[in-house]
Amino acid sequence: MCLLLLSVLMRITHLRRFGLAAALASSLALFGVGQSASADTAADVSISADQASTAPGGTVNLKMTFTNNQTTDVWFVYQSVQPTWATTQRPDLKYALASCSGEGVTCTGTGTTSIGVNYSVPVAPGTSRTVTVPVQIAADSGCNGNIAFYSYVYYEYNDSQSHKDGVFNSPTTRVNCATPVPAGTR
Repeated sequence: MCLLLLSVLMRITHLRRFGLAAALASSLALFGVGQSASADTAADVSISADQASTAPGGTVNLKMTFTNNQTTDVWFVYQSVQPTWATTQRPDLKYALASCSGEGVTCTGTGTTSIGVNYSVPVAPGTSRTVTVPVQIAADSGCNGNIAFYSYVYYEYNDSQSHKDGVFNSPTTRVNCATPVPAGTR
């Protein structure tokens, strides 16, 4: 009987501790105290496109900028760029990541639907590296569909003692059908 009573009391004590800890964590999260401010709160990668739509045969330029938001040099950076799942579900959309250009940047896999981007290092705190990747839409591509990419980025900093990674999305580009020329204007 004593053991049963002792067991019940221990469970109640543990539940109270858990309840107190849960209440404290919830209130800290509610007021934003649970997260400390850090130097890497800004986006590590930003991606933009020079146009929101194009027609078959057109080109859209993706501009991707990696920024070192850490307080130490970045000593290794790798970035991959792949089509989103929704884009891969439209096999009629034909396109290629044609090449890449940028200071201190090399790309692998150009001419395909995915590439790897390597940045020259070190990347000093607060500095950026930018790469431009033309997305060429084939002349015989399907239309009335969207093309978008996601980019996985991994980098090491703090003398390679720390690392960070993330996934970043490109803007969506609409591939419009070419507008037919009205019959009376030929």
